[in-house]
Amino acid sequence: MLRIDTSLTPGTLRGDIDRLFELSARKVFALDRSWNPMAGSPVVTVGGKYTSRGWTEWTQGFQFGSAILQFAATGDRRALAIGRTGTIRHMAAHVSHVGVHDHGFNNVSTYGNLYHLAVSGAMEADEGEVRFYELALKVSGAVQAARWTGLPGGLGYVYSFNGPHSLFADTIRSLRILALAHRLGHCLMGEGDRRISLLGRLLDHAETTARYNVYFGEGRDRYDVPGRVAHESIFDLIDGSYRCPSTQQGYSPFTTWTRGLAWILCGYAEQLEFLDTLSDGELKAHGGKAAVMGRFLRVARVTADYFLAQTPTDGVPYWDTGAPGLERLGAYLERPADPFNEHEPVDSSAAAIAAQGLVRLGRYLLARRPSGAGDRYLAAGLTIARTIFSEPYLSTSPRHQGLLLHTVYHRPRGWDHVPAGRKVPCGESSMWGDYHARELALLIKRMAERKPHYTFFGL
Repeated sequence: MLRIDTSLTPGTLRGDIDRLFELSARKVFALDRSWNPMAGSPVVTVGGKYTSRGWTEWTQGFQFGSAILQFAATGDRRALAIGRTGTIRHMAAHVSHVGVHDHGFNNVSTYGNLYHLAVSGAMEADEGEVRFYELALKVSGAVQAARWTGLPGGLGYVYSFNGPHSLFADTIRSLRILALAHRLGHCLMGEGDRRISLLGRLLDHAETTARYNVYFGEGRDRYDVPGRVAHESIFDLIDGSYRCPSTQQGYSPFTTWTRGLAWILCGYAEQLEFLDTLSDGELKAHGGKAAVMGRFLRVARVTADYFLAQTPTDGVPYWDTGAPGLERLGAYLERPADPFNEHEPVDSSAAAIAAQGLVRLGRYLLARRPSGAGDRYLAAGLTIARTIFSEPYLSTSPRHQGLLLHTVYHRPRGWDHVPAGRKVPCGESSMWGDYHARELALLIKRMAERKPHYTFFGL
């Protein structure tokens, strides 16, 4: 269980964050110099060098988004040029990509960040450039919302690249693109010029995910532990009925893949910030603002509590809560995680994603209740950040292109590099881990400087 340091404040981590972005600059520039666009998107490192690997090109937005975040944190215009130029040259295909559930990853990390910087005045951009980013976000949101499987009772979901029968936990993070497109006044146009609400699809997807991918201890099955998350839910496309839990990257359908858990925690916590900007009238058809936000808050809190209980004392989880080798580690939840053990890998990317969710959840609650659970969640997020912003998780070697070490991509398929002399993957980085470490660091930096909260939805 995480040992929360309640003495931490965002200001406490200023030195760690400054060091992180100092190292980050070298990584951004090194990758830009060495990356060959013809080789595909960089995904994970092998021996410290980024390589391409995976099902889809879902990480390219993290590559250029990392450079944009570097500028947002430091004002380094060389990093901005990398992110801006890379977005213009390479990201258009992702805007209209009808075959993936990853629009919230690729396009918010690039077009979304650039739009945020432009309209907030942090980056110079003329009206044409701003409208360019707006159009990309609108189209991306509509394309993502069109990838839809409807279910009885008015529910439905943005289906995964596995097909219309498949709902992934990961996709909750893609709701940020539907939220942004809705905020920009856009909708999805269907047959007969039918206007389909992006907000409606966002809420329906979130409710379907909460109902089938998240457990609340209500007796759904023998493994219904409050806060546990199923990576994938499978539906019968003939009658729309739910069939079973499943997983692609976890150990089993009845254990919890910790990055999937982190996606749920972070996704619902961030969406609370979006929902907070809406009027009760906009949410009236969905039960009203209080009911909708109460549902999102319940999911965020139950998954946050499960994450904190199922994570070693320093806040870095092992890759799956039921990974078979964990029993050989003894009382592994009663001590810091060991990324160099011989039985199961840790996943620091899950830690970075979950920490952001905890910080956002804590801030949300603190804005409504001056003390209590909000303090606990915020302190938990800061505790995890302190861990991953230092060795052995922060990459300090100039020969390693990654920033956050000891991340895992796909353990069941063996896609992660195992160094010579080791038995499990360790010492490598991923594009999503590096990006979310930077996004977490920027979020805490803004808090320490008492600057406006880093959220896309208040603009």
